[in-house]
Amino acid sequence: MSQRQLKLGAFMRPVSIHTGAWRYPGAFPDANFSFGHYKRFIQTLERGRFDAFFMADHLALLNMPIEALKRSHTVSSFDPLTLLPALAAVTEHIGLIATASTTYNEPYHIARKFASLDHISGGRAGWNLVTTSNPDAALNFGQDEHMAHGERYQRAREFYEVVTGLWDGWADDALIRDVESGIFFDPDRVKPLNHVGPEFKVRGPLNVARPIQGWPVVVQAGASEAGRQIAAETAEAVFAGVATLAEGQQLYADIKGRMPALGRDPEHLKLLPGCFVVVGDTVEEARAKRAHLDSLVHYDSAIASLSIALGTDASTFDPDGPLPPIPETNASKTGRERAIALAEREGLTVRQLAQRLGGYAGLAMVGTPHTIADEMEAWLEGRGADGFNIMFPWLPGGLDDFVDRVVPELQRRGLFRREYEGRTLRENLGLPRPPSRFFPES
Repeated sequence: MSQRQLKLGAFMRPVSIHTGAWRYPGAFPDANFSFGHYKRFIQTLERGRFDAFFMADHLALLNMPIEALKRSHTVSSFDPLTLLPALAAVTEHIGLIATASTTYNEPYHIARKFASLDHISGGRAGWNLVTTSNPDAALNFGQDEHMAHGERYQRAREFYEVVTGLWDGWADDALIRDVESGIFFDPDRVKPLNHVGPEFKVRGPLNVARPIQGWPVVVQAGASEAGRQIAAETAEAVFAGVATLAEGQQLYADIKGRMPALGRDPEHLKLLPGCFVVVGDTVEEARAKRAHLDSLVHYDSAIASLSIALGTDASTFDPDGPLPPIPETNASKTGRERAIALAEREGLTVRQLAQRLGGYAGLAMVGTPHTIADEMEAWLEGRGADGFNIMFPWLPGGLDDFVDRVVPELQRRGLFRREYEGRTLRENLGLPRPPSRFFPES
């Protein structure tokens, strides 16, 4: 049996990241706004012993032309912090990770909502800390321009300190609930934060008891230099966007290599690359499934996806020529660099690159349960990942294929659990419960 085991999340954006997924034969076109479908999906994931249901979020329609937007199911979804408490009530073990922006929220709101989710779920909450890359989000929050990349990360770092400080404001034993004396909580075991910084002024304390996990698990997804640094400082799981094992190994060594100097144990961070998985009886059948899925992506959507990735309008480019030089913008630097590298690595034309990005262009494992398990084992043993955030090609079929066919193969090899190790997300991920900064004995 392998000494290391995979950690598996399910990346739901809102159900599949692939823009053609809703049109695939047998898929649920109405899944985005069907609680019944979400309930089915998460209960299947829990049956497959997944660590977490990872809910992406957007604060604006994606910045692409309406002709492209109208073809994509990925642009709209429930609010994660409304959906996940409902899903907590129909599950027992699987983690519930929600994306929440540090640019367009206030720390008190986020601390309160995630503390509440952690209590509602019995200790299964996780916060995917993002700075928001879509510049159109600014227009929905009373701003004319998106905050600059560096400023967003500076704000995010202070935001994290305020949120975790608010979670620490109640000792674990603060709620006495002594019926005879009439004392509900001990005021000496509750501390105001009294934070005053460049971005925020927050007194506290929170009006929700300390989360069951101490803190909900903190997840981070940025891969820029600023993103890697904040991940090394704060993250307990990283949703990485890497396309090759070599890229994964480099990111794994980089982020974890920064942690000892920061006083953190590298084992207390799980690197989980996004992985698009298509399962077939043969490799050829799996490839045919993906080819059909990609064929369902309209070119309007494809070129719009390329524009988003590059942070510039790609509709004016020669479709059958090479990608021209792309200037840096205030959009996601990682997405831009990845698209440019993909075009150079495979010699793709603008049209070919757009069609790839219009479906899904990141790490993909397309094959049989055996070949997919081989690849995952190579990433795990090669220190390219601690596990994966699985992206399903369509739902429910792609999800069922993974749980019913790939998970048993991983379990047979000793690469994945057969039963949950604990009741909280931290216990299942093998993460310690953080001590309180105010009540370290808690």
